[in-house]
Amino acid sequence: MTGTDSLPEPHVEVHADAAALATAVAGELLNRIADSQAAGHVPAICLTGGTIADAIHREVARMAPESGVDWGAVDFWFGDERYVDRDSPDRNAVQARDAFLDVLGVPPHRVHEMPSPSSARSVDEAARSYGAELRGSAAHEFLVTMLGVGPDGHIASLFPGFSQLTAHDIAVGVTGSPKPPPHRVTLTLEALAHSAAVWFLVSGDAKADAVRRALAEDGTVAETPARGVRGTAETTWFLDHDAASLL
Repeated sequence: MTGTDSLPEPHVEVHADAAALATAVAGELLNRIADSQAAGHVPAICLTGGTIADAIHREVARMAPESGVDWGAVDFWFGDERYVDRDSPDRNAVQARDAFLDVLGVPPHRVHEMPSPSSARSVDEAARSYGAELRGSAAHEFLVTMLGVGPDGHIASLFPGFSQLTAHDIAVGVTGSPKPPPHRVTLTLEALAHSAAVWFLVSGDAKADAVRRALAEDGTVAETPARGVRGTAETTWFLDHDAASLL
């Protein structure tokens, strides 16, 4: 696994089903944020999109009143985004706002959305802008980076065989995505790995082979991009039984 050999080995946590997985991850996320704030920090969380992420976000909103988290003192970033209108339901940020950010009253300046066509003329310009924003922020390391995994092993908008897998920028533009919409902006593998904890969130038997390949002793990042990211202190694969069925 390129660039990750010196980091802690991944830990696998298997839950009965997607609902149990969502509840467990939401509870752990709230605990991590609360503990970080108690230590005097303003944690930075890198969010992902997708069905299981949406379920986790809704569990966060449900469980938040008992968490003690100060939602005015958490910064939220995004691992990738669809380059579509800012209010499009296809955007990860819109899904996150609807599921928990707006529900919990997170101040807008704490939600760092990737540029849309109304604020950037191209995916490359959007990537440069987001990279500059992240570089200039106080988020020197994410507390937690959450990542979904596609059936092909992709993470964020980093797809097998794509040149962006070897990019050293903070964020890059993507065209010709095999998943619609074709134009996207994504953090690079290096940027996603600049995190104390990296959590992979995977549900369903359609993802089982990708999970197997990502955790296998042999394989390449070019074939399975999920192999290319580990946290500096922790990497945890949160799976349901179906996603773990080939391990």
